[in-house]
Amino acid sequence: MKRTRFGARDRLSRDAAELQRLAAGLSESGGKLEDAYWESQLAETVDGLLKNGAEDDINIALDRLFEANPRAHDELADMVESRAETNRLDAAGQAWDIQLFAAPILAWSRFSIAASALPKSTLQALAVQLGAHVFGSDAKLAVADFLFSPDQLPRSFCDTWQLTRELGEAALAGKHLAVDASQMAETNRFLSDVRYLIGAIAVPRGGALFRWNEKDGSKEEALKEWLKQGSPSLEPLLTGCAWQPLLPDSYHAGCRNADRASRPYSVKASIAFLQTTLGLMPDAIRAVIGPCYDRRMEEYRVGLGPNDSDTVYHGIVWPLLGGEDESTDAAGEIEAALREAGVKEVRFLDHHFPMEFCDDCGAPMFPNIDGELVHAEMPEQASTTSPHLH
Repeated sequence: MKRTRFGARDRLSRDAAELQRLAAGLSESGGKLEDAYWESQLAETVDGLLKNGAEDDINIALDRLFEANPRAHDELADMVESRAETNRLDAAGQAWDIQLFAAPILAWSRFSIAASALPKSTLQALAVQLGAHVFGSDAKLAVADFLFSPDQLPRSFCDTWQLTRELGEAALAGKHLAVDASQMAETNRFLSDVRYLIGAIAVPRGGALFRWNEKDGSKEEALKEWLKQGSPSLEPLLTGCAWQPLLPDSYHAGCRNADRASRPYSVKASIAFLQTTLGLMPDAIRAVIGPCYDRRMEEYRVGLGPNDSDTVYHGIVWPLLGGEDESTDAAGEIEAALREAGVKEVRFLDHHFPMEFCDDCGAPMFPNIDGELVHAEMPEQASTTSPHLH
């Protein structure tokens, strides 16, 4: 996914220089026919680098373009994402388009949110519902047999390309993909987090990928049916959690949609957590919002505590995403989410807070009403197993 980048990390290789040249050409194109020329050249180059595992060349080119040519950076980032999450395979004399997808689920719990292998019966039931309500009628489907946390998703474009190919081959073979759970990264524990079903579809070349690509389909109806029909199979995976499935989509789009949706969701989860754990009603909570900077503004942090004290019981990190910066109205979105959750006292601090973390446990520090960054601490009567808020 697109990420903010600062500075080049290494000497520019021939392949990285070629990526820059092609992306710059595409960014300066004046028409559709010229677009098609540059896109074809850039796609071929990116495909070769992904296949050969040349992650460094791709990232160095993105780093250089981020500073020197933002439009070309975005063209290259879009192309790399697209080529990493798609593929073209031939099987039984027919050409197939492969699309990696993500089906995100927002969840919160006072206990652990599962990230684990999927039972075979559950995997099959989920695949049936995805095939019936989310994807095109001619799509062949394969799902990885694991419920992923964000820490366990592919960590590079090349890893994503490899997963796309493996799942695409599984879809064409009529199988699902077995994941080696022993190789999975450990999952950090947060009150509010996202879980992902990851899979791929194979459709005849040029065919409809999603149900809403077909004449009688729509995204609204696809989401409605996925919620209705998929939820019974998801429920046993998320015992002890409140959860909300999002519309499955192409991999990078699905992950970005989950990143955005998880921010207001974490606000609601935090308020509900304080209410259920401490009996602290929303209208008795004060929210203090402060912007945090590194080399630029990176995120807002929200300290939550009783409105008759300067204590911070819990906090929320609201990261800026994509092209957001301090000129966008993220603060207004945070306030709207807090008001919707029932919080009446919302304070904004016009400070440039540093990105400060606890030296002992690594948890982020949150602003209090006095304009200080402090460690969020639950009162003694609260459970000592309470997780940090995401």
